[in-house]
Amino acid sequence: MRYIIYGAGAVGGTIGARLALADKDVVLICRGEHYAAIRDNGLHFRSPEQEHRIPIAVVSHPRELTFTANDAVILSMKTQHTAAALDDLEQAAGTDIPVICAQNGVENERMAARRFERVYAMLVNLPGTMLTPGVVDAEGTPLSGVLHTGCYPGGVDATITQVAADIASSHFRSDADPAVLRMKYAKLLQNLVNACDVVMGWAARSTDEGKRLVAEIQAEGARVLDAAGIEYAPDSEVAERVRAHYRPARVAGAEGARSGSSTLQSILRGHTSIEVDYLNGEIALLGKLHGVPTPYNSVMRREANRIAATGAEPGSVGVADVLAMVEAASR
Repeated sequence: MRYIIYGAGAVGGTIGARLALADKDVVLICRGEHYAAIRDNGLHFRSPEQEHRIPIAVVSHPRELTFTANDAVILSMKTQHTAAALDDLEQAAGTDIPVICAQNGVENERMAARRFERVYAMLVNLPGTMLTPGVVDAEGTPLSGVLHTGCYPGGVDATITQVAADIASSHFRSDADPAVLRMKYAKLLQNLVNACDVVMGWAARSTDEGKRLVAEIQAEGARVLDAAGIEYAPDSEVAERVRAHYRPARVAGAEGARSGSSTLQSILRGHTSIEVDYLNGEIALLGKLHGVPTPYNSVMRREANRIAATGAEPGSVGVADVLAMVEAASR
């Protein structure tokens, strides 16, 4: 099987690098300076254990590829870029190619299933950083992360069973899971905190007051999923199937600590749109549909988007200010 990694940033770059190092056939699709750096010098891939300069096939658009029956596409761009990416992919590859959504949130699979016959969901628990063109840091150890996967909306088939086996041989834990959406909804609750990195900053959300705010944001999300009748894996299962297999560690050659969540990294790379509409905004939408107030997630979605769109300093809103906005939204 040839793996086409569509969106080769921190997540896609790590998956592609690990598959290539395991002698799998891999092509990356990425844009701009990142594409040019990989094209000219290979992918500079760093982990806590070692670093590699990987000569790897790379293109800047799906139309540059000749697709075959042995291809599988792993989507790993942010959700706000998925619709445009799927437009280009359908035009280049048709609608029968396997599309695997290695992305946060639960909206990507819905978008893909409107167009493609074979859609798969993939849990992404993978600490990674991509801030410099051509350089991807995978901070997970002893494995790079956990990528359980299955058919959308449920089940497994021969294709995804092979994908899981190939990924599991590539320095990841990956199970073919017929109910992988349970894991993705549990990850959605974790990702509600991404907006906090943008709005309050890591230091503020690590205070006692900040931790209480984070707990309220996630508890509100859980209440919404419960009201909607959506099943999500309990923390005990996440601990056993996910957190037990990796931990973040320093990458040799990297400056400083990890640069926060993938949402914050988007802003640090100069992007003015982020994926909180599909994280905190998913909770706000489900809350409206099922009659559950969502002031915490609605405020965090709004403020994170404001910071991204206006170029305001990440972490510039205090915890007390957030709580005041939540109180106002609750009236």
